[in-house]
Amino acid sequence: MKNRLLTGLAAGALLGAAASLMAMPRMDYRTRRKVNRAGKRMAHRLEDIVEDLRDYMK
Repeated sequence: MKNRLLTGLAAGALLGAAASLMAMPRMDYRTRRKVNRAGKRMAHRLEDIVEDLRDYMK
């Protein structure tokens, strides 16, 4: 139950980030690249947090 909740939260965050990237087509290349990189960093951090929480819950 707890793992499904964390997985759902992570998936929701990633889908929200993807939707926001698609909603800003008029940004210049540099800004889109910065936002994209920040999103990838956040996704990696979130994966680490979820993995740590899963290990903690065991």
